Amino acid sequence: MPVLNWIGKSAVVKHHQDVPYRLLERVPELSCLPHGADARRTSEGRENLIVQGDNLHALKALLPRYAGQVKCIYIDPPYNTGVDDRDETGSRSGWIYSDNVSSPEISAWLGKVVGAEAEDLSRHDKWLCMIYPRLVLLRQFLRDDGVIFVSIDENEYGSLRLVLDEIFGVPNRVGTIIWKNVTDNNPTNIAVEHEYILCYSRRRQSLPKEWKSANLTVKTRLLEVGDQFVRDYLDPEIRQAAYTTWFRAHRGELWPFQDYKLIDKGGIYTGMRSVHNPGKEGYRYDVLHPVTGKACVEPMMGYRFPPETMQRLLEQQRILFGDDERKLIELKVYARDYRAKLSSLFELDGRSGTNEIKDLFPGNNRPFDFPKPTGLIEELLSFTTSGNDVVLDSFAGSGTTGHAILKLNAADGGNRKFILAEMKASIAEKITAERLRSATLGFRRGVGESTAGLGGGFEYFRLSAEPLFAADGQVREDVRFSQLAEFVWFSETGTAYRGGGRSPLLGVHQGRAIYLLYNGMIGDKSVDGGNILTGPVLDALPKHAGPRVIYAAASRLGAPRLQREGISFKQTPYALDVPA
Repeated sequence: MPVLNWIGKSAVVKHHQDVPYRLLERVPELSCLPHGADARRTSEGRENLIVQGDNLHALKALLPRYAGQVKCIYIDPPYNTGVDDRDETGSRSGWIYSDNVSSPEISAWLGKVVGAEAEDLSRHDKWLCMIYPRLVLLRQFLRDDGVIFVSIDENEYGSLRLVLDEIFGVPNRVGTIIWKNVTDNNPTNIAVEHEYILCYSRRRQSLPKEWKSANLTVKTRLLEVGDQFVRDYLDPEIRQAAYTTWFRAHRGELWPFQDYKLIDKGGIYTGMRSVHNPGKEGYRYDVLHPVTGKACVEPMMGYRFPPETMQRLLEQQRILFGDDERKLIELKVYARDYRAKLSSLFELDGRSGTNEIKDLFPGNNRPFDFPKPTGLIEELLSFTTSGNDVVLDSFAGSGTTGHAILKLNAADGGNRKFILAEMKASIAEKITAERLRSATLGFRRGVGESTAGLGGGFEYFRLSAEPLFAADGQVREDVRFSQLAEFVWFSETGTAYRGGGRSPLLGVHQGRAIYLLYNGMIGDKSVDGGNILTGPVLDALPKHAGPRVIYAAASRLGAPRLQREGISFKQTPYALDVPA
């Protein structure tokens, strides 16, 4: 297998092991629990989370709680286009999310981790140094049947694929999606009108033979209903009237086909404005109304397709007209054309993401640059997640992933949970959290126009300023038993801790009982608080008929006694380590 090397790689390959554990500190005033949800559920990993802080540290802090628990990861890392947040004059351009890796935060991190060698790094070397340890940690979050999707463009596509091959393994490469997200009419050699989404699995053998979207059940139902109405009603008007009655009675059951309210001899269909060009100037020409013979009113930015494509659509009777030329034309889209598979080719205008976020931040013309459309994330997640699945996005940005999950849950009755990490406090607080708050509770678009909330809610956390362990290696005095228990369990088992942190017996893993003596958990109120393993302390512990692993500050039991009792003693904090 080809292996990619770059300046600084040797310094970052194992860097994830050197990242200190930090604690998650809840920020109630920035959280959104609209239904009075018990805040303790979040500490047990059952609520949506926004974590503000460097995502490398955020991932390390989350790992003991969510290792092996995540069904799907979607990340949209910086594309490393070479464009920073200053324009050609050197002035601030107002971009909120700089699309490069020359930020002060990354530069300082590279200098510390890579050392003097960092001065010789190209921007591509820097990008690889940034992404590598994050991908290593992300892999540990996935379930065996979990997958990761990574958005990227041609600047780092080749390097990213080799790095993912190295970390996940070539046999676990699922495929690459080509996302056509823009029409480029600028003069150039090759017009770039797409991005890439790379997909890898934790364990390819654990994936189903094919991914089927839950939407396919509704599609199948509509196709059957459409065929039945076409057979039973030969008259077009009677057929439409009968279908309209059925549609109104069942519309609430038809997501995402809730707008497919029309029927003809070809089946059930809807009209979409995908023939219009959004965002910038498109093609200009006349489309004549079939009844009045007059030119239909043009879309504001013109048509998306060239005249020859429009003529072909007209000949195929795929264009919908209004009663006269004053109504904008639409494209006729049949239910049978709805995507039945997660295809390697996907078309969705990328600018729709900007329009979505503008609705949530009225009065702000540019709340966030180039957010991904929720439709893109919904497409990926509708095929790969369901029920109570957990979804992780460690480059959260404006919160598109969280918003997409709230929309999916509201539509299909799922209970998916999101974990979002965002480095910049200004973005996490004022954009990510505010967007999801509006999506959860509802928002007003203008005078008298409001959008109902999707429900869900989230809790907001910041990373602790100080690591779990103090500079001398000791556990910080303010660390609670339940917090240390997460790290002890993960260090010993490499899996997420699902216990409640209310007993010195953390659980049994592969036949071994794992105990933690810390902070007076056994009821010993002495100076050491029962943190030292002694005969009386051992007698007070919950029983287990099998091998035992006991973490404590020290042990007063000799080696023969430990061996006789089937005990493996491990001293905290020195025995704690991160599984590779």
